[in-house]
Amino acid sequence: MPAYKPMRLHLETERLRLRPWAGSDAGELRALHSERGHGTPTTEHTRALIARQLAATAATGIALLPIRRRDEGDFIGYCGLIVGRSTLEEPEIAYELLQRAHGRGYATEAARAVLDAAIATGRNRLWSTVGTWNTPSLRVLEKLGFERDHVDADDRGEFVWLTRLLP
Repeated sequence: MPAYKPMRLHLETERLRLRPWAGSDAGELRALHSERGHGTPTTEHTRALIARQLAATAATGIALLPIRRRDEGDFIGYCGLIVGRSTLEEPEIAYELLQRAHGRGYATEAARAVLDAAIATGRNRLWSTVGTWNTPSLRVLEKLGFERDHVDADDRGEFVWLTRLLP
C-alpha cells in the first residue's frame, strides 16, 4: 500500500478558513445537523462525533474540517476527506453547509481547497457520493472536474458515485 502524506489541516481561501474541530464547535455542528430535518442531536452526541472525527484524522491522515468565513469568523459548515463509502486510498470528498450559506459559492471554494490538499497527499483519485436529488452538490462536483461513474441505492435512496482523477 502506498504511503500518503497527511492532509494539511489548516486551509485558507479568499473567503474561508478550514481548520481542525474543537469542542467549542459542538453547538454550531448541532445546528447544522438539526437542519437535516431529523431532530437535533444532543450536545453529548455532537461532542462524541467531534471526538470520533479527531481520532479518525489522527488514524488516517485525512480530515473533515469545519468551515468559517474569514471576515465574519462564523461557522457555515464543513468540508474534507472521509473514508465514507470508499477507501482510505481513494477517499470521498464531503461537504455540508448551513442553509443560510447556500448559493454563495462557499461549497465550491471549500471543496477546491480540499481537492488541492488531497492532491498534495499523493493520492490518484477521489470519490464522492451524492443523493440524485441534490442538484446543487452535483453542480459543485462538476465544477471541480468530477465525473459521474454510476448510480446506486441504500436505505436513504438513490445516490450518484462521482470520481475525479488527481494529477
